[in-house]
Amino acid sequence: MTVEELAPGLWRWTGYHEEWKQEVGCLSVETADGLVLIDPLVPPEDPDRFFTALDRDVERLGGRVHVLITVYYHARSAGELVQRYGGHLWASTRARAAIARRTGEPTDLFRRGDTLPGGIQAFPSGRSTEVLYWLPEHRALAFGDVMLGTKEGGIRLCPPSWLSTGTNPAALGAHLRSLLELPVERLLVSHGEPVRTHGRAELEKALRP
Repeated sequence: MTVEELAPGLWRWTGYHEEWKQEVGCLSVETADGLVLIDPLVPPEDPDRFFTALDRDVERLGGRVHVLITVYYHARSAGELVQRYGGHLWASTRARAAIARRTGEPTDLFRRGDTLPGGIQAFPSGRSTEVLYWLPEHRALAFGDVMLGTKEGGIRLCPPSWLSTGTNPAALGAHLRSLLELPVERLLVSHGEPVRTHGRAELEKALRP
């Protein structure tokens, strides 16, 4: 498990994912609405240390916990954490059924344009039931599977094999180009290393036709 504070109130931690056989990234965002966890995984290698820190953060922020999921494959420990803290599990209306099968029924549903805890906004990813999140306070985009970190320190589109029939990398890239209108500084991926600075330039490079 690694833990990094990317900005005041914005934390990223990793945990070993048994199915993927590798480390995956998760996010914790301190907001006026409580603690927001995105794609959370309780690190199996050190759960006691994880819960000691998380319990402290939850108490400090008034006990309110919200869990957001980018794509149902990333339900991970969402159900366990919602139950532990009596939290809210948010899901897009299109992903409700898929998420419910893995975590139990979501407590809150949202559609495109709805306001989420902490002022976070959800954008369609171009992949069916997957969304990505814009964290305006931190000028950060949080991705699930649609974008991956690269060894060179940038990001790239997911492999074509991850796309549904009828979708191709060119169409996906064109769909995501609207994100370049945002004042992006950070690109937070679940797979690979995040882009900590100059996010817009890296995003533009990744989406170049």
